[in-house]
Order: sequence, then C-alpha cells, then structure tokens
Amino acid sequence: MKKHGSFLAIVLVFLFPAFLVTSCKEKDSDIQASVQSALKDNPDMAGLSASVQDGVATLTGECKDESIKSSVETIVGKIKGVKQVVNNCTIAAPPPAPAPVVISADDALTKAVADATKDYPGVKTAVKDGVITLTGDIKKADLKKLMMTLNSLKPKKIDNQLVIK
Repeated sequence: MKKHGSFLAIVLVFLFPAFLVTSCKEKDSDIQASVQSALKDNPDMAGLSASVQDGVATLTGECKDESIKSSVETIVGKIKGVKQVVNNCTIAAPPPAPAPVVISADDALTKAVADATKDYPGVKTAVKDGVITLTGDIKKADLKKLMMTLNSLKPKKIDNQLVIK
C-alpha cells in the first residue's frame, strides 16, 4: 500500500505542475481575437487577416508598402501569447503611370486647325511648337464650339486673342 501511495505522490508531483502550465497557456482563439483587434484598430492594416495556431500568428493580405508590412509584423509580435509571426502579406503593385499627353506635330496640327476654322471667316490662326494662336473676331455663340473643336486636336496650348462681337 505504501508503494502505491508514494507512486501516486510522485505522479502528482510531476503531472500537477505540467497541468498548471498547460492550463495557463493562452488559447489560440484568444490570441487570434487580440491580433484581429490590433489589425482592425490600424487603418493602414485594413484588409489584413491573421490565423493563430499553437501561438504562431500567420498574417495574410495586401499592404500598400514595405513599411506597413514590417510594422504589422512588429505589432503582432508584441501581442501576449504570440510566439512567432509568419508574415505572408504581399505588397500592392504601384499604380500605373499616367498615359503620356500626345501632342500633335505642327504640320498635322496646322491642317487640322485650318479645317476646324474654315467656317469662321473672321478667325485667323497660327501654329508654332504645338501652340495655336487665334486672332481676329468671332461671334460669342461660335466661340465655345470652336474652342471645343480646337481642344480636341490636343495642342500644347491655345492662345486666344480673339475679339468677341
């Protein structure tokens, strides 16, 4: 009987502390809730998500730049219960460059301007280095239509010196 009692005492001495250590361990669901809360609280981290398994937080989603990717890893690593951070976040591609402004060559532009102004006998034009210079006179009602037509030719600039009658 004494052997059983000492065996039981030895088992309790070794197993009881192990039980206490494992029961005090943070639950993955609690850690994940803390991580998600930290991500939600930071607008730069919107759209990121995390899963936690055995204290390892795995981050996914798209960051707008490398500094945010690094920052989220640091923030999550400081959360109680997180043992390791696996950062699987990607960096967003930069926006495409704006399309270049197409400037018509002077010869083609001169011809197009002549066609556009043929119905306005009081308007005289000159084209140099992509700039259209308008002189002469025009009716107020015709000015808007002429300017829209000339702008569609994509000159660098329109120098309007017209006199409105």
